[in-house]
Amino acid sequence: MYVYVYEAREGRRGALMEELRAARLQPIPVEERFFTSDLTQLNRKGADTRAILIGSEGRGIDFLRAIRAQGCRNPVILLRDFKNARDAAQVLDAGADDVMIAPIKGVEVVSRINAINRRAHGHSAESVTVGEVRAFFDGRDPEVSGERVKLSRREHAIFQHLVLSANRVVSRAAIYDAVYGMDDDQPFDKVIDVYICKLRKKISTAAASGHQYIETVYGRGYKFSAAEVKAPEPIAAE
Repeated sequence: MYVYVYEAREGRRGALMEELRAARLQPIPVEERFFTSDLTQLNRKGADTRAILIGSEGRGIDFLRAIRAQGCRNPVILLRDFKNARDAAQVLDAGADDVMIAPIKGVEVVSRINAINRRAHGHSAESVTVGEVRAFFDGRDPEVSGERVKLSRREHAIFQHLVLSANRVVSRAAIYDAVYGMDDDQPFDKVIDVYICKLRKKISTAAASGHQYIETVYGRGYKFSAAEVKAPEPIAAE
C-alpha cells in the first residue's frame, strides 16, 4: 500500500519511514511543492485509496486544504506530537480523516487507512464475503471455502482493490494505478494481466465450486463477483 508522507523534520522523517516500511507500507516522501502541484491525478480510480500523512511541523492545515480544494478524496491523516482537542477539531473540520499522536505505530496506521477506505467503499466491517470468498481489510490473506489462500504482496493489492469494488467493473488502468501508480520503476504493460491470471487460478482452485470469481469484461476491465444462483426449474403440473 502506497502512502505519501510529509515530515519536514529530517530526524522524525527517517524514523517514521522506517516504522511504515516495517508495517509493509510503501511510503513515498514528499516536499511542500507536492501540495502546490496538480493533485488531480490522485482522483483517478486506483490512486484515490492512497493515504497522505502530514507531520506536525509546517503548514499542515494549509496542505490539507490544498488537497481537498482539488477534490482529492484520499485518506488524509495528520500526525501530532501532543494531544490537543482544539487543534484536532480544527483539522478534522478542515477535511482530515484522522489525527494520530506520537509515537506513531505502523500497524495502527495500516488499520486506520484500511478503515477509512473500506467505509468510503460502503464496507463497515473488517471483512466482506462474496460467495465462498471472505476478504479481510487488515492485510490478512483471504479465506476461500473456509481455507486461507496465500497471496503475494502484488496479488493482495490487486485482490483488495477488486473486492472493494465487488460486483462492479474495475478498469485495468485503475488496478495498475492502485498497485504501481507513480512508481519510478514501472513494469511492462501486461503485468496486471499476468497477476490477474495467477489470482484467478488460486481462488478458483480453492473454491469448492471451482467458480472463477474474477471475470474479464473485454474492453472495460475486470469484475469480482460470486456465481449467479439460478432459480430452480418450475415443476410442471401433471
